[in-house]
Amino acid sequence: MTELPVEFSTSTPLDYQGIYPCPICRRGRISAIALMDAFGCDVCHHIFTANLPKQSLRVDDTSPPLNRRWNGKKWQPSHRDGVEINPSVWLVAVAFVCLPTTIVSLAAYTFPPLPGSSWQWFSWAWVGLAFLSHLGCVAWLILEYYEVPSLMALRQSSSTQQLPVRQYRLDR
Repeated sequence: MTELPVEFSTSTPLDYQGIYPCPICRRGRISAIALMDAFGCDVCHHIFTANLPKQSLRVDDTSPPLNRRWNGKKWQPSHRDGVEINPSVWLVAVAFVCLPTTIVSLAAYTFPPLPGSSWQWFSWAWVGLAFLSHLGCVAWLILEYYEVPSLMALRQSSSTQQLPVRQYRLDR
């Protein structure tokens, strides 16, 4: 586990005079933006609106807006307002994974490859690929819903990498 910087080793409340670690990129620092009731990050340039009584921030430039709660030392994910994962959503997710896999496996069982064919493995590999790809889609949506910090940091670091500058010769 990483050590907290010295200025965050004690519990400090969220206010507009403080400087805090960025909850999105985790590399930058957020501080108050002049003449606004908002914070801004010096690395990823996200804009945050603060709710000081609840000690929380909302990232307004994402859809849906992400919420983070300050516990005095670090940021914690906060529950999204108006978005619930109920049993019907889980049922749709299970159907999204099982239905295509079942259709492909029934086709592989009904129309088997010729005996002795070098492609006998292909139909069952296709079943496995259908299962894993649909399961991956559902897993990705769950990770997005629960706002996994490492996933967000990975996405942010990949989008802020500097592209190499091409050198053009002007003397032709």
